[in-house]
Amino acid sequence: MEADEGRLLAPFAQKSGESRGRQFPEPRHAYRTEFQRDRARIIHSRAFRRLEYKTQVFLNGTGDHLRTRLTHTIEVASISRTIARALRLNEDLAEAIALAHDLGHSPFGHSGEEMLAECMREHGGFEHNRQSLRVVELLENPYPKFPGLNLTLEVREGLDKTQVSSLEAQIADLADEITYYSHDLDDAIDFDVLNFAQLEAVDVWKVAADSVRARYPDLREPDLHKLIIRDVIDRQLRDVIVTSAEQIISGKVQSRDDVRNQSVLIRYGDDLAEANRALRKFLYQNVYYHPRVAEVNQRACEMLRKVFESYLLDPSRLGDSAARRIESEGLHRTVCDYIAGMTDRYLMEEYARVGN
Repeated sequence: MEADEGRLLAPFAQKSGESRGRQFPEPRHAYRTEFQRDRARIIHSRAFRRLEYKTQVFLNGTGDHLRTRLTHTIEVASISRTIARALRLNEDLAEAIALAHDLGHSPFGHSGEEMLAECMREHGGFEHNRQSLRVVELLENPYPKFPGLNLTLEVREGLDKTQVSSLEAQIADLADEITYYSHDLDDAIDFDVLNFAQLEAVDVWKVAADSVRARYPDLREPDLHKLIIRDVIDRQLRDVIVTSAEQIISGKVQSRDDVRNQSVLIRYGDDLAEANRALRKFLYQNVYYHPRVAEVNQRACEMLRKVFESYLLDPSRLGDSAARRIESEGLHRTVCDYIAGMTDRYLMEEYARVGN
């Protein structure tokens, strides 16, 4: 398999056989490459399973077809593989990074993240990307000989947003953006906080909608909706693949060292980047700050704050494994780790136990 990578992948792709290894050395697997092992460890982790019950934008459980943090993650992984394949990069590495990128996300989506950050403001802060690293390096403990999942350095670097890393990591980062822009639009329509008339003012939507209507002039809005979202994603993918290939060629990138000596190479073209900035602004104004969404988020944040404070007052209510970390990590960080790992449902149950 690793020999196939050398034959099929571009010279600037990250090969499994050339991985810089794991923090705790392990013998190689007979049937899996290093990055395939990482992917399997992430998928089989408890933190990954809990993503099913964590909010993406709309509170988990408010609609059967609305995205959760897990479905979002799977979609990011799928888009990552598509881009990596088109550019002859390592699909397994891009997918592993994508699958792990939200393992540290709090319950209740970005509102929950903001509330945890506020609770930790004087105690080191909270940011879900850093928390994802804590999860894979410390908090997941399926192995007796070392903490964490002992992932390869390349996957862990891909979760660290503070440095320019591999092209595969850049792909996972941009795939996350493509996914939440397009699918937040999709869910907002399903949740009835957006309608077609509002979206006509959004260039990213209008270009795709005009194309779909030209091909299917007799379709009505409910049927057009999904086709337009599909067209939005397809246009984003094609733009990223073409633009990134041009960046790699113009930058004379021939090796992984060349990648690290460049700025970000996986990117949108200038026109789409500008259109996406307008889309982001539109989503904040019309979806993320929509009164229906804001009301639910405010309630969720209040529950999270109350539960956080209750654990500070009574640490004995923490689970045994969390309680054992208080001495080394401090009470606030231990409580933060514990709550960040919760699902929406479990946090609401804890809130009910604390009392209103």
